[in-house]
Amino acid sequence: MSLIEMRSISKVYRNIGFETQVLRGISLDIEEGEYVSIIGPSGAGKSTLMAIMGCLALPTAGTYALDGEEVQRMSDRRLSRVRNEKIGFVFQAFHLLKGVPAIDNVMMPLMYSERVPKDAARRAEAALTRVGLGHRLRHTPGQLSGGEQQRVTIARALITQPRIILADEPTGNLDSKNGAEIMAAFDLLNAEGTTIILITHEQEVARHASRIITLKDGLIETDKRYENLPQSETGPPRA
Repeated sequence: MSLIEMRSISKVYRNIGFETQVLRGISLDIEEGEYVSIIGPSGAGKSTLMAIMGCLALPTAGTYALDGEEVQRMSDRRLSRVRNEKIGFVFQAFHLLKGVPAIDNVMMPLMYSERVPKDAARRAEAALTRVGLGHRLRHTPGQLSGGEQQRVTIARALITQPRIILADEPTGNLDSKNGAEIMAAFDLLNAEGTTIILITHEQEVARHASRIITLKDGLIETDKRYENLPQSETGPPRA
């Protein structure tokens, strides 16, 4: 059983008088511990696919099983719990609370738990230390660089010890140096066993993964694995 199992996933957005089909019957499996990049041109359906993977949206047709549980059968309360416990999100826009210290931003997912852990502050500090920001606990987003802010979002994604990290254009707002540091953090997390799924339009970012899925017009155009190559500076071969 795969961690993610999608069968014939379609997504249609309906407005008065017209409808737009974004996904057109996607089927794929992602195993525990995989490192996957999803690429494709604007409008290919990348972000919609990620939203469905992250239980932020439901498909119009098809089935999605996450860790053996069919998502469409989940109640709203169960969906919320799954998002909070099994999935960590990292977005291009950092979505940090302005004026709020890094440690408190990182603790936010724990505040939505059924029972807030007594060691929430300790866990947030450990997550920030893990991404190299143990010395920035009390700094607010405005006092941090773009790369540091993105590392705070990674620490926030890690605080619940999720099975999956979903990252949508995680280096999109960063310069090349900070982008490389963020990708090094993802490489390390995957080496430690976390399933990483990246949505990106940048080939250099995509090549960090051992599997690259290309979307076009709401369909999977190619799905290539690079199992025998090290996840290092070289990455998969250039197209």
